[in-house]
Amino acid sequence: MVQKPEETVWIGLEYFCNENDEYWNMTEEEFVKFATEELIKIGIIEEDDILDSHQEKVKKAYPAYFDTYSQIDKLVEYLNSFENLYCIGRNGQHRYNNMDHSMATAIEATKNIKQGIKSKENIWKVNTEKSYHETKHK
Repeated sequence: MVQKPEETVWIGLEYFCNENDEYWNMTEEEFVKFATEELIKIGIIEEDDILDSHQEKVKKAYPAYFDTYSQIDKLVEYLNSFENLYCIGRNGQHRYNNMDHSMATAIEATKNIKQGIKSKENIWKVNTEKSYHETKHK
């Protein structure tokens, strides 16, 4: 995803908004400026650190558990075949993670990268504890 992975990093930001609200209606240039200012403000980057940007608007981005979701294990196996791809967070794992779980997947991915761990099993195991999940009452 980045031209020189030894020297650069890709940062993905996710903003929740509603179709046709002020954020949805921003141009890509406006939104990149907005996101850049936030990253600078919290000390993650400096303005001249940015090499490229891309905005992707996704309607109804919450995960849906129907149709072929029963085959998610096949998808996970395929995604794991890409050595430098780490699926994290709600949209990365197509799982309804809360923010704590989303951050935990990022932390696990970072540990794997730093320690040279090739397996991504620990990342996919975040938020699979049965004690956490809600039950549906009839």
